[in-house]
Amino acid sequence: MTQLFRPPHAARAHELPEGFGEAPPALSFVIPAFNEEGAIAETLRRVAEKAASLGLPAEIILVVDGGEDQTFAVAERTRLAIPLVLLRLSRNFGKEQAIMAGLRKSTGAAVIILDADLQEPLSAIDDMLARHREGYETAYAVRADRKDESLAKQALTKAFYRILSFGSETPIPPDARDFRLMDRKVVDALCALPERNRFMKGLYGWVGFRSIAIPVEIAPRQSGRSKFGLARLFRLGLTGLTAFTDWPLRIWTLIGMGIAVLSMLYGGLLAVETLFWGRDVAGWSTLAVAIFFLGGLQLISIGVLGEYLARVFSEVKGRPGYVVAETRRIGPRR
Repeated sequence: MTQLFRPPHAARAHELPEGFGEAPPALSFVIPAFNEEGAIAETLRRVAEKAASLGLPAEIILVVDGGEDQTFAVAERTRLAIPLVLLRLSRNFGKEQAIMAGLRKSTGAAVIILDADLQEPLSAIDDMLARHREGYETAYAVRADRKDESLAKQALTKAFYRILSFGSETPIPPDARDFRLMDRKVVDALCALPERNRFMKGLYGWVGFRSIAIPVEIAPRQSGRSKFGLARLFRLGLTGLTAFTDWPLRIWTLIGMGIAVLSMLYGGLLAVETLFWGRDVAGWSTLAVAIFFLGGLQLISIGVLGEYLARVFSEVKGRPGYVVAETRRIGPRR
């Protein structure tokens, strides 16, 4: 475990922005943001105040994931007591890629990922640091409850994680948040993964290391509303399913075998009835229902196969997960 009280990874000092000091900071705060103009200045100030209260050298890395508002400009005008690194992605690449952009830019001995809306309490960072000192390489926040969500969303979330965990070798806690503290070795392991389609909650579990959950209460947003609508959640869910489980592919083999066995049994029954009792074969309605049913199953199975093939196609092209359009380094206010 990387110690937070001495300069770690001295070899990485050449990566630091000019004027940020010779040694990397103890803590890097990575904050992905998308259309957070109304809250970003307050978020940066509160994070900087928290970093100062910890008494550890720190930096903030804000990743502006595209958007159409003035998040980048507002952050650029905000002066803080600790270094601020601003990354503006060329367009909206999604939260997962924004997190990776921040992790790759970070230089701290430990990295803390925070949402720009600060719905998670900053006080939990104290618990995370305490667990880090005890030897845990990752301390992640989990929802204490889901009272702020509708019953429909609670049910869908629970069902998704059950489907995802079925047959998966990677443990993925159902209530885990992106808010977490990770040791440098965990961050380096995540950055070394070559895949483009990233489901971060799964990758956190895949890289392993000693981890511990810290329950937190989720507060209301400071301003605006959540950018994760149903469509975005659905796409993220597909990414998670195709990245961490292959049972949707294998299940169609079992379905096909089951239908084949039932068809043979039914065919044998018809043959026996015709040979021994001379009964006429049933009408066309049964045949039509069977054709439409099997046709639907085939189209669904082709669709599942297509989803996996699309992920393979995306990976094979080798395009980067994001493009950085602009980088600004703002030193601490004196």
